[in-house]
Amino acid sequence: MPVPLVENALAKVNLTLRVIGRRVDGYHDIESLVVFADFGDRLTFSPGDELKLSARGPGAAQAGEGDDNLVLKAARALIARRPKLAVGAFDLDKRLPVAAGLGGGSADAAAALRLLARVNKIASGDPDLRAAAEATGADVPVCFDPRARIMRGIGELLSAPIALPPLPAVLANPGVAVATKAVFAGLKVSSSPGAPLDDDFAERSDRGQLVRELAARTNDLEKPAMALAPVIGEVLAALRSFAGCELARMSGSGATCFAIFDSPAAAGAAAKTLAATYPKWWVQPTILR
Repeated sequence: MPVPLVENALAKVNLTLRVIGRRVDGYHDIESLVVFADFGDRLTFSPGDELKLSARGPGAAQAGEGDDNLVLKAARALIARRPKLAVGAFDLDKRLPVAAGLGGGSADAAAALRLLARVNKIASGDPDLRAAAEATGADVPVCFDPRARIMRGIGELLSAPIALPPLPAVLANPGVAVATKAVFAGLKVSSSPGAPLDDDFAERSDRGQLVRELAARTNDLEKPAMALAPVIGEVLAALRSFAGCELARMSGSGATCFAIFDSPAAAGAAAKTLAATYPKWWVQPTILR
């Protein structure tokens, strides 16, 4: 029997998120500094005659195993471009919360494309892979090669990878799913006056300087998300209360929030206390890169 192939689907975190404006097609142009955690879902692939998906883990019921799952959507998008593609069975260990602002479904889809590329000997830079990623979802292209980048447009415009100092952090989700469409609908302005990000924005060897520059920016979706789910404010307040917390902010369209700490030990201690204080919350210490 062939040995199953495995890919990690790392959580995506938006350190900044500026909404530039609404497009005529109804989508929004954004600009975001995106990094990845050292934790995420796990996707296994076994070659076979039939494309199928099974899911397990804490988020399996919410993620589902049907056609709406982005793993199958990504695979079918690639099959549409490569009709003779070798397929098989995916097994998803869903560890990340769903609809949480961490790009979990997009990371799963990107992992599926990487697995299919390995099996079918498709080069990572092949335009069919990029087209399939864009057809699957706005966050899939940045998750395909999970390294820090600036993401623009609706997600299709990516900077070169950016060198970031490791950022000890805690991720926290209160168990509330927030619909991205509803959050964008709650925006009160059509554009943000914030300064644009230079492609070398995060090329900082001094992490203190990087954190200060991040603190001067925002996530434009934080306020409308908090209006829909006020508990996000409670999460942010809890994170900010811990010793060593340098910055706390919501990721993506929520409801997951992150806090950057001055050391891994401070992040670990905060995560332990937070999980004990709020046992129904999803809490994960991590390193953002």
